[in-house]
Amino acid sequence: MQDTHITLAHGNGGRFMRELIEQLFAAHLANAELDIQADAASLSLEGESLLFTTDGFIVQPLEFPGGSIGSLAIHGTCNDLAVSGAEPRYLSLNAFIEEGMEIEQLERIIRVLARTAKEVGVSVVAGDTKIVPRGEGGGLYLATTGLGVRLPGPRLALERIEPGDRILVSGPVGDHGVAVMLAREQFGLRGGVRSDTASVLPLTKAALAFGGVRFMRDPTRGGVATVCHEICRATGFDLALEQNRIPIRDAVNSVCEILGYDPLFLACEGRVVAVVEESESEALLQRWRTLPAGRDAAIIGQVTRGSGHLLMRTELGGERLLDELEDDPLPRIC
Repeated sequence: MQDTHITLAHGNGGRFMRELIEQLFAAHLANAELDIQADAASLSLEGESLLFTTDGFIVQPLEFPGGSIGSLAIHGTCNDLAVSGAEPRYLSLNAFIEEGMEIEQLERIIRVLARTAKEVGVSVVAGDTKIVPRGEGGGLYLATTGLGVRLPGPRLALERIEPGDRILVSGPVGDHGVAVMLAREQFGLRGGVRSDTASVLPLTKAALAFGGVRFMRDPTRGGVATVCHEICRATGFDLALEQNRIPIRDAVNSVCEILGYDPLFLACEGRVVAVVEESESEALLQRWRTLPAGRDAAIIGQVTRGSGHLLMRTELGGERLLDELEDDPLPRIC
């Protein structure tokens, strides 16, 4: 790692964040569980197969159309467990509260957090609070730990991915990133885009019924494109995405065109990217489309032999490379 100081780009899910994790944290903390490239660690305790994850949330603003940092903390943590093949059961919650925050707003956020936990079916069983001096905390930061029980189904792992496999996404991409951006009112834009923050557990449970499912991930920081780059790096295969098959709302496309963002790199908080054997891809797609959270699901590409590149097949029939994210387009969105 060549950098001498931390920048916001070290938290965007792209190359700088990967280098920070690999060359600093993983280098000093390496162990068999931590070295697995997954959203949750697999543990065995008294014969029970458990999955364990942790996350942090620093979104600005704290409340936005479709959700808040409270719902985001529950969905984000539980979704990491869900895409790893588990049913979330228990959470811990740490709240870092900035001096001067309005108690009314804090209570509103925690009320939403509690309601979301109940909807997902998890219990917050431990927690801690810290107050930080005014100007040092962004209003409210949350940190969570999640514990889930592994569900029956195929083993999910990057090394199971093979050429010919199809790439599915469970719904429109970029909603969360654009909703947060518009809520900041920095660009003089208005719109009705709402965050997609939601539990993906119904989607992942449905997918686990298919033995051909190889891998799942929720495309949060860095979006769908960053998940695809992760697959390319881990497997050495190319991924070819079909531009005209990727579901993106017109309003999201419009905002991205005006401001120069690529919706494929914007965070989603209620979507699943799945890699599935070609023979079962259409069946999984149809199963997802029967669910409210998956009615706009699509097969967006396939795995091909190559040298680890992410390709976009354009509507005009050409191909272009999608480079890995470096600069951070939207700090503090998840």
